[in-house]
Amino acid sequence: MRLIPSLKRLTTLFGAALALLPLGAIVHAQAPAPTPAATTPEASPAPAPTAAAWDAAKQGDENGLTSADFTTKFEKADAPELSGGDTAWMLVSTALVLFMTPGLALFYAGMGRAKNVLNILMQSFIAMSIVTVVWVVVGYSLAFAPGSDFIGGMDFMMLNKVGQTTFVWNGTKMAIPHQVFMCFQMMFAVITPALISGAIVERMKFSAYCVFIALWSLVVYSPMAHMVWGAGGFLFKKGALDFAGGTVIHMTSGFSALVLAILLGKRRLSAHEDTRPHSLPMTLIGTGILWFGWFGFNGGSAGASGGLAGSAFMVTHIAAAVAGLVWCLIEWVHVKQPTALGFASGAVAGLVAITPASGFVTATSAIIIGAVVPFISYGAIQLKNKLGKYDDTLDVFAVHGLGGTWGAIATGIFADEKVNSLVTASIKPEDGGRGHLMTAQFLSIGLAILFGVVGTFVITMLVKVLFKGIAVSVNEEEAGLDLTQHGETGYVYGNGGAEVSFSGGHGVPAMAPNFDPVESTK
Repeated sequence: MRLIPSLKRLTTLFGAALALLPLGAIVHAQAPAPTPAATTPEASPAPAPTAAAWDAAKQGDENGLTSADFTTKFEKADAPELSGGDTAWMLVSTALVLFMTPGLALFYAGMGRAKNVLNILMQSFIAMSIVTVVWVVVGYSLAFAPGSDFIGGMDFMMLNKVGQTTFVWNGTKMAIPHQVFMCFQMMFAVITPALISGAIVERMKFSAYCVFIALWSLVVYSPMAHMVWGAGGFLFKKGALDFAGGTVIHMTSGFSALVLAILLGKRRLSAHEDTRPHSLPMTLIGTGILWFGWFGFNGGSAGASGGLAGSAFMVTHIAAAVAGLVWCLIEWVHVKQPTALGFASGAVAGLVAITPASGFVTATSAIIIGAVVPFISYGAIQLKNKLGKYDDTLDVFAVHGLGGTWGAIATGIFADEKVNSLVTASIKPEDGGRGHLMTAQFLSIGLAILFGVVGTFVITMLVKVLFKGIAVSVNEEEAGLDLTQHGETGYVYGNGGAEVSFSGGHGVPAMAPNFDPVESTK
């Protein structure tokens, strides 16, 4: 009978999805026809168009979008010409960022126990579907459409007005199709809530996790993305710099992971259980994929295939290499042996730290950023292990939360106008110079923490009520989440101790007769 409430919830969600279909059809019918593509140079910063330019643009297609911060409609003379080279680079970058999510799945799954490997993998893979749907329906609009200082409007709902035309975004002429930009940003939205899963592996109901990430992407991610990158966003106007997501992605997910881990509670482990990673080779493969994909993550954030993309590409690799090396050296001193897991953790921490700074700093600064972050993250992990107050299983807070925080601060310290002309506007002497930029950076850090902590707390309380607890039962946790949440196991042998029987012509795993799940109230 436990299935009845779940079926009711699924029916409600399915009905809501069906209800959106007519709306999508109406919006699609109203969408402007695509315009022919042309060829042009890379995107470049430009002053905000004049009122006369907006007035001229308003004479065009009535379904177009014209605002002081974002326009997708032009008179022919004012339109950025589409660049085939920039478009190709952004399509490749989009694919690279998507590839990071399976890489993250492997990175996390290798550190878990064998009986939970499929569940950990699924927590990343399901985000690729859930967040995509949310992003298309309303997430992109809330993040990037013109609206208030803190949240976007509904102009881009169901991707209305998101076509094949070029556009101007916060004064920058983008020589790529709007649809390509939307897809690139969608991959950022996909991986961000998946990062949180590392803190709660091996003990959260899969159904509750699915609803959590859907709500989180709307309540936390979209507003934060709008403030930093969106049309007329609050932090953008304040001069805060975040090239590829130190605050938007890593800080929000890291601090959210900490809150969720505390609210969910620790794993119920017996004294004899072996919690060591079951496959470090899998984790290292995931590390390599993440490192590879990060070139699109940071390099693609240039929005074009020019010199800035090359600079971001270069410093991304440098910071990761330095951080992996320094983490190994720290372990060599502290525990007398460098570990594979340590190198993987260090490299990822370096990638996290350089993310917000990647489009603003030199190679020398990248070395410093990469060298400092292992001390911060490694120290936080040691402190967590010593205090034992919460169970952030895969140390998401230490690597992403604190690594992203250091990256945001380092961006303010090392941002160089010779690398990116956007820095010039943030360090004008009449506005207070470097002090003005640092103020904006700390403001963005504070808002990322606020949205991550408060948003996650509210969402978790709501999901707890909906699912009568978000933690699996003691019996389910002991048997393993592969079996209890998905009805299958990752390995034919060595299932981590779960008692499994097989039935049916295809060897479908079935719970043993003595398996007695108990509802959780956590």
